Amino acid sequence: MLVMLAVSLAFAGGTAGAAPSYQRYLDLPLTNRDASVSPGGVNPALPTDPKALRRALDSARADGVEPKRYAALLYQYWLADTTQAAGIDLAAWNPRAGVLPNRENLVRSYTFYEQLQLHHRELQWAGMGGQVGADFGGGLLDFDLATTVYEMGHLQPIANAIVTQTNKDLGPVFVDTLPDGVRALAQVGAVISAADLKYVQGMILVMQKNIFSDLMPMHRAYVQAGLPALTEMHQAGLFNDEILDAWRNIASKDPARVAAGNARLLMREQGEVIKDQWDLTRNYRGEHGNGPVGEALTYASTVAGSPSVAGVIPMRSYRPIEVSGTLADGRTATLTLPLPSWNWSDFDDRWEYINDQLLPKYRDLVDNHWSKLQAALQVPYDQQLDSHRPIMNLVPTMQSALQTMKVTVS
Repeated sequence: MLVMLAVSLAFAGGTAGAAPSYQRYLDLPLTNRDASVSPGGVNPALPTDPKALRRALDSARADGVEPKRYAALLYQYWLADTTQAAGIDLAAWNPRAGVLPNRENLVRSYTFYEQLQLHHRELQWAGMGGQVGADFGGGLLDFDLATTVYEMGHLQPIANAIVTQTNKDLGPVFVDTLPDGVRALAQVGAVISAADLKYVQGMILVMQKNIFSDLMPMHRAYVQAGLPALTEMHQAGLFNDEILDAWRNIASKDPARVAAGNARLLMREQGEVIKDQWDLTRNYRGEHGNGPVGEALTYASTVAGSPSVAGVIPMRSYRPIEVSGTLADGRTATLTLPLPSWNWSDFDDRWEYINDQLLPKYRDLVDNHWSKLQAALQVPYDQQLDSHRPIMNLVPTMQSALQTMKVTVS
């Protein structure tokens, strides 16, 4: 009897003194927050089952743990809950596996974006992201085709002809004023390899998951639990005061405030979440004498890009090349070419296009053409993805630009 009592007391004491189940999840770093390190969520020590995460999270809350200590747990919970709602296996989501293994993730993630917009008119960032996603997703599918390297090789002589003609008509000083992307295609277009395409493709898929992982948990928290859930995320240090204010604006349902709030989320996406990753992609193989491969490929994607938001002009038609200068005889020469003078991968260029084209045109759809937008968002995403294959038009687009290149002298 005494032995049994001693065992019983020892067992009880061990239970009472045991660390809470959530203890191992406190103070974890967000090692995979940008989706570039590994498959899965924000830290490999965390489970990906939302029910298990919720139990641990509720226990930490009940024990009065400071939100900053359970930030990774909170983030992982909302991310796992979001991916489950979208039909995506978070543990297996590996953007570096390539396009075909990730095709279904692309379809399901962007479908989730568009459904949020359809059911919550104020969630305009999600709707615009879904619409634009079809264009980039279609471009990724093009990149995955074996013929893409062949197509890229055909861009080099066209770009080289543009550079050669500019040098012949206007001189080397004018060549130096052509966009870096045109000169990069002329330099390395013929030697771009399948490995180069795979790298760029992988980086774009990483960015796609990074954007989803950053902003979709906020959207899910807003829809499921409102501003209090977002306030907790803010208290945990997952985003700053400006982002919480953006969500307050969105929740107000006031059209002007809703637009401002969504614009701030878009700035976060482009200027904070993926800015460095786009820079890394553009600078790929740009050092050590290997040639500006990243510059060439990101410029090619700018030439091909044509966001499907109604009223938005194709990227190649926005700020087309127009170079002016003084010839040796004192006359002024101007070269015009229907190709972009900018590169989508550069944040300043990208944000100017977004702010001038995407934001106002999408807001106009929401405010004045809602039924038209609804119809576009209700098209099955597989169809949206397959109807946007921009890379396939690259060679004819560049060839047409060369044929319409014009130099005027006055």
